Amino acid sequence: MYARHFQFNAFRNVFAPRKPRHPLLRFALGLLGVLLLGVLVFFSVFVGAAMIAAGLVYKLVRQRGKPMARDGRVVDGEYRVVRKPVLPLSR
Repeated sequence: MYARHFQFNAFRNVFAPRKPRHPLLRFALGLLGVLLLGVLVFFSVFVGAAMIAAGLVYKLVRQRGKPMARDGRVVDGEYRVVRKPVLPLSR
């Protein structure tokens, strides 16, 4: 087979973005791209803030019915008694 059969430059050029030649059109498309990027960042910040707020609200609602300790020296917790492990005497 010939080496020219495996040239992928023509295939690569199909997906290459082309800049318009007119300077005003080039400027307008650049400005459109920057505005689109700004809109995406703006909405992503609000989506992230909404996710954090929803997590905090969920955490507060989940703790709503649980009793809280009045004294600052009291540590509230759930405990489970674990038996001593039984090991055979190896003497």
